[in-house]
Amino acid sequence: MVPRRRKPTLGLALGSGAARGWAHIGVIRALETAGIRPDVICGTSIGALVAAAYAAGELGRFESWVAQLKMRDVLTLMDFHLNGGMLKGERLMSFFQRHFIDCPIDALHLPFAAVATDLHTGQEIWLKEGSTTDAVRASIALPGLFSPVWNNDRLLVDGGLVNPVPVSLARAMGADIVVAVDLNADILGRHTAPATEQRIRSTVGSAWRAHLPSALSAFWPDIEEENEKLPSLIDTLSASINIMQVRITRSRMAGDPADAVITPRLASLGLLDFHRAVQAMEEGELAARAALPVLHQLGLGR
Repeated sequence: MVPRRRKPTLGLALGSGAARGWAHIGVIRALETAGIRPDVICGTSIGALVAAAYAAGELGRFESWVAQLKMRDVLTLMDFHLNGGMLKGERLMSFFQRHFIDCPIDALHLPFAAVATDLHTGQEIWLKEGSTTDAVRASIALPGLFSPVWNNDRLLVDGGLVNPVPVSLARAMGADIVVAVDLNADILGRHTAPATEQRIRSTVGSAWRAHLPSALSAFWPDIEEENEKLPSLIDTLSASINIMQVRITRSRMAGDPADAVITPRLASLGLLDFHRAVQAMEEGELAARAALPVLHQLGLGR
């Protein structure tokens, strides 16, 4: 008797990218439409948040909320301070605990894990058990933006410092085929554009600056008032993070490549443009559709 071939386990690895992460929702929707559903899912930073929502069976409700976000809504979730990062992150995670994700990881509908970084040792930490919310909160602790968090006696920050697109984690979770989503493929230079392009975006920057505490506003000068046309603190931070994550992603994925990589075009979205979710999701859907021929060659979908 010829043994039946085992269906390969499909893993979806969702990468980091702050507000660009809403593109993951569009990617997942396009894959589902094509009959492609992951057996395991993992993520880094914003990818961990979307992955958790999907694993919890909450992506539909989560998508509806994200699509309606306005800048004022995003600002109400921000708790500005100067200790460890610009944002404490407690208000944001409290919101998700109340409305979306508040259960142990092993109670989710789909195997899930998140990547964080041990701030003291630089070690890559895989969060595969315990509180889903705590795992996501650690994974999104972007240095300079969100405060680090203590988790099992370790001080953790954003997993993008060590593994921006967690292909290796998906394989460790048992994935035979890994589809990765890289949100940072086309973003280098985005936040240090010429002054004329900076002025076009100054309205958004001014809106964020107006809601910062006075202690922080001093570090975010109005672009129009800068004689030397230097980028703002946020733009400088964003560009630095972009460079770091692009370089690390290329290095990690060269050593442990995914079977397919989906790369939404997201250069027009900034670090904090969480209110532009519809555009991000549309770009994610377009990129996933473009990748379907490769996915079909891998035997995925219909």
